[in-house]
Amino acid sequence: MAKIAFILLCHKDPDAIIQQAQQLTAAGDCMAIHFDARAPIAAYDRIRAALADNPNVTFARRRIKCGWGEWSLVQATLNAVQAAADAFPRATHFYMVSGDCMAIKSAVYAHKFLDAEDADYIESVDFFDSDWIKTGMKEDRLHYRHFFNERTQKKAFYWALDMQRRLGLRREVPADIQVMIGSQWWCLRRRTIEWILDFTRQRPDVMRFFRTTWIPDETFFQTLVRHLVPEGEIRSRTLTFLMFTEYGMPVTFYNDHYDLLLAQDFLFARKISPEAITLKKRLGLLYASDRDDFKISNEGRRLFTFLTGRGRIGRRFAPRFWETETSLGRERELLIIACKKWHVAKRLVGAIRTQTNIPAIDYLFNEESTPLPDLGGIQSTLAKRTRHRRALMRMLFDYYETDRLLICLDTANLDLMQDFFSDRSTTRLLEIECRFTDDYLIGHAMRVGLAGEQTSPETLAQLLPTIRYDVVFESDRIRDANFASHLRLREGASVDENTAPLAAFLGLPPGPARALADTPYLFND
Repeated sequence: MAKIAFILLCHKDPDAIIQQAQQLTAAGDCMAIHFDARAPIAAYDRIRAALADNPNVTFARRRIKCGWGEWSLVQATLNAVQAAADAFPRATHFYMVSGDCMAIKSAVYAHKFLDAEDADYIESVDFFDSDWIKTGMKEDRLHYRHFFNERTQKKAFYWALDMQRRLGLRREVPADIQVMIGSQWWCLRRRTIEWILDFTRQRPDVMRFFRTTWIPDETFFQTLVRHLVPEGEIRSRTLTFLMFTEYGMPVTFYNDHYDLLLAQDFLFARKISPEAITLKKRLGLLYASDRDDFKISNEGRRLFTFLTGRGRIGRRFAPRFWETETSLGRERELLIIACKKWHVAKRLVGAIRTQTNIPAIDYLFNEESTPLPDLGGIQSTLAKRTRHRRALMRMLFDYYETDRLLICLDTANLDLMQDFFSDRSTTRLLEIECRFTDDYLIGHAMRVGLAGEQTSPETLAQLLPTIRYDVVFESDRIRDANFASHLRLREGASVDENTAPLAAFLGLPPGPARALADTPYLFND
């Protein structure tokens, strides 16, 4: 059965470290602690004294003064790993954690998870070919030697980099090494750890190389694991749930995130807020419990993106310059049906097809599977359709040999509506206003990945008001756009009341328009 040796790197809050060590070793696992040498010696002595009687806790023999982005972080990790390997010969897995990490599953669940597959868990992608690094220097991290800290010695850091460039001191990666990059929060098997420790003694050239790279904690273990372990035994993922904001800062979790964290397909989470006292207490008790009935929905990242995105309405990509200078044609008429409930719009479009000769296309900018003719590849993906929207529409007008064309759009596609209304062609919009029950909104959340079958009722209860408001807000934004020809079909209106907007939208006499308004089961879910 799996036995985990936790590798804890920390630098503050001795009481929290003591509590974390006690919680994670209560179920039989063990821990090696490296406490930053920059921290007060009194704090370190306090931790050692409190854990002195715990046989499942050991300490790195040598403390290192650690700096962000420096080799010191890797050396501190290696010191703690060596201490754990020596002190805990029965440990089967070594799991890297920080003082901000907490378990979001029980030890019982974690052990079963690790026993289920003989593999190492470490995010590891090619340094040069991947887009893992979003901002800042990339190749220069490796090809030049870094002796100063960019955060604390900025002038010296960039002076040294500039001098190496001028003097032509660019170096190459060791010939037999493929540099990889990924998260520093890994879980490795004992055999892999022993191979890494042997490698550090046998390959001084590689050690010299990494000692002067920048941010080596994102490349050192990731590279060595790929070099030493067969690819089939590596799972390129972390078992620690963490997210980053669009500013590159870690997302912090608070008391009301308990159910959400337990539903994620990870064993630990980072960062837990120091102020989240209730959350820390509940998670602390969780690891030593016998619970193994976790319902995994794994919607955390998509949910975070959705919720944070609500505060950034208005940030839209501008139309491509080659699109703004083109037109669908002054003599052409584009009819747009906008509806959040796609099945309602499709029912109406089906009726329009049978009662008129207007070519009608369903959600071509929302559904990849929408049937479209072969237009030379421009129709092949949603990204291409949206990027070349006007060219696509011109080709569809030509394909159907018509000057009138009807399409469906989601109410979220305000940017597309604005682009088409700014064209010299005639554009009309029919918005279908529907009622939204809680059951429908839950189903919608599941369809778009904001929730899953295992999402807890508490999470859904928190999510529903935001989704409901989002739907209403999309409709409000369409109204605020003040489109010249904006008509509305309402679920709560009578057939006679809905006849007039349909007649105006399609240019039909009252009789055929009324037949469309009376489409059977039009608004049924």
